[in-house]
Amino acid sequence: MATESYPLHASVFEGDKIRVAQLIRTHDLGEKDKHGNTPLHLAVMLGHTECVQLLLAHNAPVKVKNSMGWTPLAEAISYGNRQTIVSVLRKLKLQAREALEDRRPSLIQALKDIGDFYLELKWDFNSWVPLVSRMLPSDVCKIFKKGSCIRLDTTLVDFNDMHWERGDISFVFNGSERPQQSLTVLDNRLGVYQKIRYEESDACLEEEVSILMGSDILSAQMSTKNITFSRAQHGWLFREDKTEMVGDFKADFYYVNGLILQSRKRREHLTPEDVQKNKAIMENIGRGSWDQSPPQVERRRSMTPPSRSSVTWEEYMTAPAGTPPCLARPLIAKENSKAFKATVAMSEDFPMTVEILLDVLEVVAPFKQFQKLRDFMMTKLPSGFPVKIEIPVFPTITAKVTFTLFEWRNDLEAELFEIPADFREDAGRFPDL
Repeated sequence: MATESYPLHASVFEGDKIRVAQLIRTHDLGEKDKHGNTPLHLAVMLGHTECVQLLLAHNAPVKVKNSMGWTPLAEAISYGNRQTIVSVLRKLKLQAREALEDRRPSLIQALKDIGDFYLELKWDFNSWVPLVSRMLPSDVCKIFKKGSCIRLDTTLVDFNDMHWERGDISFVFNGSERPQQSLTVLDNRLGVYQKIRYEESDACLEEEVSILMGSDILSAQMSTKNITFSRAQHGWLFREDKTEMVGDFKADFYYVNGLILQSRKRREHLTPEDVQKNKAIMENIGRGSWDQSPPQVERRRSMTPPSRSSVTWEEYMTAPAGTPPCLARPLIAKENSKAFKATVAMSEDFPMTVEILLDVLEVVAPFKQFQKLRDFMMTKLPSGFPVKIEIPVFPTITAKVTFTLFEWRNDLEAELFEIPADFREDAGRFPDL
């Protein structure tokens, strides 16, 4: 009966690639079984590499979680076959690009419909640990928007893998260009520019796979279901609601209550040396004493496959829903739920609405579960615009974002969004982009 309910799943489970090839054209490749697994989940967990390649060739969805919260990529990392990880990661990135291209026309139109403006955004990290704040990066970003073009000026050249470099950098997005040509980064000091790679090189992909194979597998989500807001107060004898000027804008301060980060880590694929190295990195970050030089990434080889599963399809399907028997490497997982205390300052004076800000963000940096953020920002926030947000990112370090200046502008020159004629192209100026 179970086989009749999920014939493609059953064929993948048995590793019957001929049957899989027959069913793959007529069945929903994104269908989930009672445990939330898609056919691709099962193929990866059981090490049926030919079934994996068949499913990926027919565009089986990769960005999908099972009932335990894990994607096929997470299961591929756990299993440890390097080529499978590369294939799944490459397909994940391809599907993300295709999804963006589908949305692109409507996003660009939304950007055109917004009035032209100039915005200053300050972000920094602070710590109560003496001297640590001096080591942490901060920046004032200047953002210009005209038509379907956006320019962002920053002094922070790079902040990746806990190292950073100062400079004079501009990111220019041109919505009228083809996706492959739409984003350019300028180094204004050196007089060079680099087109942002639309597709990652094989070398970058291989390096990312090595990093994944040596790191914890993470599944994290910020629960916003139980969030409430309460007015922040100040004063010793006579407590009163906190209202202050943030830049040019009068703002009411609120505490954000019930903000919970739910995270799960898996490390059955890691060696004891990996665990110690990752622990040391996180401890250094928490103290603000990390090395500012980029780490060398060693190429990881495929792991020895886990023992072949003796679980039958019938046993798998008769297990309680959401708690399937182990099909691959025995799980080593840790769950953590952490409450955050955040502060937000809301201003009725800010000229831009939250909805317009979200339209701009989605055009320039679309990301997973954007609709959830939009729903939260539109329905949960107190009245006004969030001109200042302060939230802890590590036990000793707090991130702060402040909107200090905003002006509607109809006098922005088109040249601001063009590559200067005397700049030369340097495709290797920013290796990480």
